[in-house]
Amino acid sequence: MQYLKIKEEILQQIESGLLTSGQKLTSERKLAEAFNTTRVTLREALSLLESEGRVYREDRRGWFISPEPLRYDPTNTTNFHNLALSQQRIPKTELLSASIVPADKHIAQLLQITPQTEVIRIHRIRYLEERPVVLVTNYVLPERLPNLLSHDLSASLTDIYQQHYDTLYQSTHYRIRSSSLVADTAAPLRATSGCAAMYIERVNHDQHGQLLDCDLEYWRHDAVTIEAQATRQK
Repeated sequence: MQYLKIKEEILQQIESGLLTSGQKLTSERKLAEAFNTTRVTLREALSLLESEGRVYREDRRGWFISPEPLRYDPTNTTNFHNLALSQQRIPKTELLSASIVPADKHIAQLLQITPQTEVIRIHRIRYLEERPVVLVTNYVLPERLPNLLSHDLSASLTDIYQQHYDTLYQSTHYRIRSSSLVADTAAPLRATSGCAAMYIERVNHDQHGQLLDCDLEYWRHDAVTIEAQATRQK
């Protein structure tokens, strides 16, 4: 099938270094002409590469070669900024909004509170090399961290908790599954609606074992890979 041949040709160009990390591909029209095919067939090839994490699409901007994914170890409590720096990446966090809101049924269940109880919601977008890769929403129990909204919430919450509240993340329960990006999650990530995503849900406890907060993360699926090491218990 022609789209498979096109996919393999583009993949060879990536692996040979002819196409490099972050590089923008020429327009679909020009690519289709170069491969002597239709745009429908070209998109089939690009969609396959996208599903494999080799290229990504930005809404109204076109197709790009995917950088190496960030290695994410759920057993490590290192914050996003330090994790990125340790892998020679350039991180940035942008605060979208921060306010007190009533907890919906799902958040109330995660935080073990009654629905409609007020919680702090912190909505942020995180970047690697100026590319938005993850949309994160933290929900915090206000009584645990008074005046949290007065701090610079574009900074690491891990650091704010430790420096201003003498509070540490000690244990985290993770839930990880495949998902997709829709209007409210796709737009901040410059993604098209329906694009594949990795959803990571975390519930965090402090050094005293007390429930502290939870966060919901929507990652561009090509931007992250989950890695951890397990040791067999005797």
